[in-house]
Amino acid sequence: MELEEFRDSIREEIRGIISSDFEIIIKETDTVPSIDDPDITYPNLITKQQKCKLLETCVLYIDIRKSTDLNLSHRRETMAKLYSSFVRSMARAGGNYGGVVRNIIGDRLMVVFNKENCFTNAVKTAILMNSVSQYILNEEFEHNEVKCGIGIDYGKMLVTKTGIIKRGTENTSNKSLVWLGRPANIASKLTDAANKTVSEVKYQTIPTIRELHHYPHINDWEWYEFDQDDFLNNRIEKTSTRMLKHNSEYFKSFYTSLRVSSTTHTTTSKAILMTKKVFDEYRKVNHNAQSIKKSWWSVQSGLSVPGYADDIYGGDIIFTEFQQ
Repeated sequence: MELEEFRDSIREEIRGIISSDFEIIIKETDTVPSIDDPDITYPNLITKQQKCKLLETCVLYIDIRKSTDLNLSHRRETMAKLYSSFVRSMARAGGNYGGVVRNIIGDRLMVVFNKENCFTNAVKTAILMNSVSQYILNEEFEHNEVKCGIGIDYGKMLVTKTGIIKRGTENTSNKSLVWLGRPANIASKLTDAANKTVSEVKYQTIPTIRELHHYPHINDWEWYEFDQDDFLNNRIEKTSTRMLKHNSEYFKSFYTSLRVSSTTHTTTSKAILMTKKVFDEYRKVNHNAQSIKKSWWSVQSGLSVPGYADDIYGGDIIFTEFQQ
């Protein structure tokens, strides 16, 4: 197809989809749809309709920390085995409490839950995944470098079907479900922030005094720096007059200055992060759970993700069965 013809055909398709008489039909559901769901369709430019579903539930993401660094430091064969082991084990963990894997991109999995008991199922799934990560994957791979980040949010997501229908083996690769809405976006960002070590450098400006000293016996001039408080309290002596006297006979002159000091504060966020809505609803139903009774979840102070302004709760919880 010539470029001009391709340009015009694409423009015509887009104009057809965004026109005012093109209808988006939305059906609410409490269960996770699949790509073969008849109530989710591609845009039909003949009927001028597209069917979508609306699901209000929990969504969970998980991926491997520092996967780029791992790729650079290990053989391709090792990374292939790691990725296969990770995806296989996390997909199984995702389904253990009723979750459904709905997206796999490299080392990132998306798990969605039916609305019923979604808070309990999502948090238990996160704990299970964290247990598998720490006590199976990390221990089986000899360098003990496998760490995962997990993020969970809750809310409404519009499920649409995107792509194009092709013939043959390429058909599957050119179509997928897309989950539109804040929960998928926030859960993904929480995953990016989870189990990550961040170093923050803070700078402080300190007022100082620079003193000039002369040592006549060696004919040498030297500069010394003191904090202003030290200079005033320990370097200067009071006299019986209104004059002040320096306590060193070699002191000749001074001027004010500034010294910049820095301190580095390193923190590592928890492996599992969730929004306040997820934590509150999980706690409401599971008030007798060990992680709730022993306050193993806590607000992550200083941690934020774009697009979300409320508290973020985090924990590094595992099932004790995996420690045996």
